[in-house]
Amino acid sequence: MSSGDRNKTASLSREPSWRLACLSLQEAGTAAGRWPAASQWLGDELRGESGPSLPANVMVLAPPLCPRVKQPPSGPRGRRTRSATMLLHRAVIPCLRQACRLQSVPSRLCIRACSTNDSLQPQCPSLDFSGANSSTRGWRVMGTLLGLGAVLAYHDHRCRAAEKSPRIYTREEVKSHSSLETRIWVTLGCEVFDVTEFVDLHPGGPSKLMLAAGGPLEPFWALYAVHDQAHVREILAQYKVGELSPEDKAPSTLKTSDPYADDPVRHPALKVNSQRPFNAEPPPELLTENYITPNPIFFTRNHLPVPNLEPETYRLHVVGPPGCQSLSLSLDDLYQFPKHEVTVTLQCAGNRRSEMTQFKEVKGLEWNAGAISTARWAGARLCDVLAKAGHQLRETEAHVCFEGLDSDPTGTAYGASIPLARAMDPEAEVLLAYEMNGQPLPRDHGFPVRVVVPGVVGARHVKWLGKVSVEREESYSHWQRRDYKGFSPSVDWDTVDFDSAPSIQELPVQSAITEPKDGETVRSGEVTIKGYAWSGGGRAIVRVDVSLDGGLTWQVAELDGEEQRPRKAWAWRLWQLQAPVPAGKKELNIVCKAVDDSYNVQPDSVAPIWNLRGVLSNAWHRVHVRVTP
Repeated sequence: MSSGDRNKTASLSREPSWRLACLSLQEAGTAAGRWPAASQWLGDELRGESGPSLPANVMVLAPPLCPRVKQPPSGPRGRRTRSATMLLHRAVIPCLRQACRLQSVPSRLCIRACSTNDSLQPQCPSLDFSGANSSTRGWRVMGTLLGLGAVLAYHDHRCRAAEKSPRIYTREEVKSHSSLETRIWVTLGCEVFDVTEFVDLHPGGPSKLMLAAGGPLEPFWALYAVHDQAHVREILAQYKVGELSPEDKAPSTLKTSDPYADDPVRHPALKVNSQRPFNAEPPPELLTENYITPNPIFFTRNHLPVPNLEPETYRLHVVGPPGCQSLSLSLDDLYQFPKHEVTVTLQCAGNRRSEMTQFKEVKGLEWNAGAISTARWAGARLCDVLAKAGHQLRETEAHVCFEGLDSDPTGTAYGASIPLARAMDPEAEVLLAYEMNGQPLPRDHGFPVRVVVPGVVGARHVKWLGKVSVEREESYSHWQRRDYKGFSPSVDWDTVDFDSAPSIQELPVQSAITEPKDGETVRSGEVTIKGYAWSGGGRAIVRVDVSLDGGLTWQVAELDGEEQRPRKAWAWRLWQLQAPVPAGKKELNIVCKAVDDSYNVQPDSVAPIWNLRGVLSNAWHRVHVRVTP
């Protein structure tokens, strides 16, 4: 024990018991993380400092020493509050009891509420415990307890007031909290949040949340409107630490226009999964009306606002290998390359995700069976453009990285990559496309130039293409490294390791029923069933099996559409089956499954292929319908 501590202990041992009680009361208030006026007043009086006096006519409604308080919160703050409460009880009650034992001694007990100097005589009324004053003695003791009760009640009142009056910060103070060392603070509206503990839990990855460190969330929520939901705000509310000063106005840089205000007009038939960014799919009954999907109802998958690019000023930057000059290509320059056309089906990795959600919750847009479409694409072959820039096949692994001209407020663009071997293979027919179904690309689908990679997941078909380069490693884009990967059903967000899984390229065999719709009513007699089937990597569909009884018995559907070339079956096969409805059946459990030319077949249920991102959903597709006479 230090000399200072010994002196303090000795000094306290000489204090009267009532004064020790008051000191303990003040220390308890400090331990609770509070410094209410009542506790401060006691401290001022005990230290010989002048302070305000409590009114003599204070009315205490709560029982002395037991002020009504809210249940202490959980966590460290709650533990501090409960510890302080125990300290109050252990320190104050025994001291009061010791003071009350002085009743047997004909002496006076005086609570110094006025004197500020120990050398002065008491200037407040005394409590005489002699028999002559026994009637007034009880009232004075009660008054003493009521006075202490008033202090405690006032303490509780100020604690409640402090909870209702959050701390005020300036934007400069918030800005200083932009690293793990200083803690990560963000603002939303006028509120301030310390999200340090949430950074590693952010579903989009720590790097995305760190972009907002020390600043407002609004620019990013405007970009990813999926955040502006009640459950997200509830999570954020747990991290609130205060509010912005009303005098501290938002900087002019925050008064930006809506990044989605210039998005193109969309077809009203599309089923919208998110508006900002825009993501939508055609209704199933329109999806397979035509082998070629009309441009207005082609499914749309955007990650960022749609850029509005001028064809006259557009330039595609193609980085050359060491020792060669890079290319800067205009649209007219691309038109000079041999024009190549190919019919290709694009499918989002999250197609049919909603079926996985029904089994177990996943993170992602709730796509039904319409995140897939087919078009006739035209443009320059990527292998021709890369050769023009001086690239050729390498013996070591290499990747062609694509970067779009769509970007977030920080300038981060959408990006992806494919292996160089695929890009340089003329048989792979990878395009830098500028036409879709005989027309210039629509804005939602990449105008003026996009990548089309036949047989590969839609995430690699980068739109609004701005840059092409050949690198030793795949793209460092978030959507290449931290998304669009499949995992075991046992992996959750606490154990996922994105570096342990390869990026999705070719997709597995797929089929779905588009007519009749789930829950529809069909007539007895004969039912017509329609749908699509497709497999990644150019693998052709050789058969579609359909069942009306949940998979107990099967029939083979008729395949429609263009004949598929071996190893270059880039587009889907539409199929249909006309089958008699079994007599007496009141409902049908219709199921379909496809088989490709490698004899890959769809799994029968979602359970064994479920994954936390809800990608690669290709279980048997099921539709339940009712039958009427």
